[in-house]
Amino acid sequence: MESEFVFVAGDPALDLVGTVQRRRTLARDLLRTPADLGAWTAEAGLVDQPVPAGPEDLEQARQLREAVYRLGLAAVAGQPYPTADRRLLNRLADGPVVRLDLRPDGTLRRTGSAAAVLAGVARSAQELLALPLGAPIRECAWEPCTRLYVDRSRRGVRRWCDMSACGNRAKAAAFRERHP
Repeated sequence: MESEFVFVAGDPALDLVGTVQRRRTLARDLLRTPADLGAWTAEAGLVDQPVPAGPEDLEQARQLREAVYRLGLAAVAGQPYPTADRRLLNRLADGPVVRLDLRPDGTLRRTGSAAAVLAGVARSAQELLALPLGAPIRECAWEPCTRLYVDRSRRGVRRWCDMSACGNRAKAAAFRERHP
């Protein structure tokens, strides 16, 4: 079965935000079960194997995801960060770490708990949102999409989270509008 997860945001915290699709219209949560969270942790490359996750881990992941989303929107709008979301992010970032083991063949093994992965995601969000050096966060310009992403384009003018998906859809819609 092909994964539903998409990793185009340029940062694990924003990829976590992307586990809710089309927030403003037909919102669809891709983290429906603890097993979904476990699968996401491995597919995101944060650990080598899906971490065992329970209902409390799933709830914590959802809280982190929504806090990062609101903080990201505040960053996009140049607004102050919501206090409750900032506090949650700081609290979760103070958690355990994913264990890294350098193997004799030079490969790296990543293992840890759901709490460790989420703490790492929270720390990533802290660095992403930190001013003045925080990364330029953008919201996808295709109206139905609500993904946030890091704009690492040379001139800082990237419009879509993913050109092959949202960019093409937006261009096709604009063409249809011009040529009825």
